[in-house]
Amino acid sequence: MLSVQFPDHQFNLKKENNATFIFDEVRKKWLVLTPEEWVRQNFVQYLIKSKKYPSTCIALEKSFKLGEMKKRFDIVVYKNQVPWILVECKNEKIPLDESILKQVLIYHQKIKANILIITNGQQSFAVELKGDLSYQLQSLPEW
Repeated sequence: MLSVQFPDHQFNLKKENNATFIFDEVRKKWLVLTPEEWVRQNFVQYLIKSKKYPSTCIALEKSFKLGEMKKRFDIVVYKNQVPWILVECKNEKIPLDESILKQVLIYHQKIKANILIITNGQQSFAVELKGDLSYQLQSLPEW
């Protein structure tokens, strides 16, 4: 299991029309605060504050095509303008099972990142791919 400790962070929240919004500091826009968005925003802050990844190298919720299907990844960290880390975020109530692993592996067909992560905020799993081998990571590398 990947050891992830979300840092303390003062998120900017607002209420509007019975909905709560969170300000996404990377995309510079307000988003509806869903349980999955909470996990995504916390994981991004972990990458930025704990692992020192530059926010300019992080892409969030970008669409891509896989064959005829439209897909959207949660987080991709680029290093030297190449996908380095692919993260799939889930609501904390969703167990990280084989279906979530299959989802990130399908995304990996298009987003050829070296490190694949699945997280629900309570648990996180990461593997580093090197050629035909994969290694489970206990922690992420610093930037």
